[in-house]
Amino acid sequence: MVAAASAVVAVATVTGAIAALDDGRGAEAARPTATGSPHLDRRTAAPSPSAATTSPSPTPTSPVSSPGRTASTPTASTKRQRPPAVSALLYRHPDSHVLNWVRAHPADPRTPVIASRIADRPAAVWLTDPSPSAVASQVRAVTSGAAAQRRVPVLVAYAIPDRDCGGASRGGVPDLAAYDGWIDAFASGLGSGEVVVVLEPDSLAQAGCLSAARRAARLASLARAGRVLKAADPEARVYYDAGHSGWHPAEVQAALLRQAGAASPASSDGIFSNVSNFRPTSDEITYDRRVLDALGGPARLGAVIDTSRNGNGAPADGSWCDPAGRRLGQAPTLRTGQARIDAYLWVKLPGESDGCKGAPGTFSPSYAYALASS
Repeated sequence: MVAAASAVVAVATVTGAIAALDDGRGAEAARPTATGSPHLDRRTAAPSPSAATTSPSPTPTSPVSSPGRTASTPTASTKRQRPPAVSALLYRHPDSHVLNWVRAHPADPRTPVIASRIADRPAAVWLTDPSPSAVASQVRAVTSGAAAQRRVPVLVAYAIPDRDCGGASRGGVPDLAAYDGWIDAFASGLGSGEVVVVLEPDSLAQAGCLSAARRAARLASLARAGRVLKAADPEARVYYDAGHSGWHPAEVQAALLRQAGAASPASSDGIFSNVSNFRPTSDEITYDRRVLDALGGPARLGAVIDTSRNGNGAPADGSWCDPAGRRLGQAPTLRTGQARIDAYLWVKLPGESDGCKGAPGTFSPSYAYALASS
């Protein structure tokens, strides 16, 4: 069975922990530094956030086939330096499972480690509520909270129909017409500030489960989604699903991305990879550059990589469900120092279960502590 990159409990939520980082933090992997804004020198509002219930924290993907990796020599296009970012910091949404647990367990001996190394970190907020009015309100709560602090939020749009091909993350809105309306509502909450949007994990890498007609319709709807999001907020940066380095060959994934509008500046700022997976950052950098080269489009297109749990790389046995021996990856940042790699983000919130340490999306303090202390 192919385990989706996004096993969730199909309940509408706004969750995750995107954390505003203080200046001057230590530089070790578990302690992020202040991060720069994703804004490039180009141009293409704070209510309380909705209460979190259960989190759409994803589980990592076991690929249908795992193509072998080969060494990559950067081409001239991969060596091209991107314009410098302006000064800004990532934002912490103040409502998440890990923050709730930390607040409720001040005397637990694990709390200091979990609080300082996970709860204090920026991680994405997942938007799954199928109600257009609800998702508009939820997006607005996050973006206005971030704007009030002059911080940059990271949002995951996660409501595509036929999500996860009926697997553990099944759900989403009923059909693509409803999805188009959902995206319109999502876009209405963006405001005018900087925001990173991770658009539908697994939506392209898992598109092979759809018929040719349904796949074409999904790709067209995703292309529209990017256009709507960027038209609504020119400061929004929208990234499309590239799977991960152990899944589809770069050329295959790039073909899907191109059909979904990821090469168009009107709808895309590039790609994301490794969501909820454990692939080493170095592998993802090589893979993402290959995908971008195969994708074509403007030289400014970049990639963001989920580094939340990839500190020890992928398990040798291919296990994906809360595997032992993993640790936190590189701290979230929008200044990677790597050409065409725009950010390392914690898209998956460490400590939220893939379904083995607890129900999918529930917080497991034992798992969180293992990740943070290894």
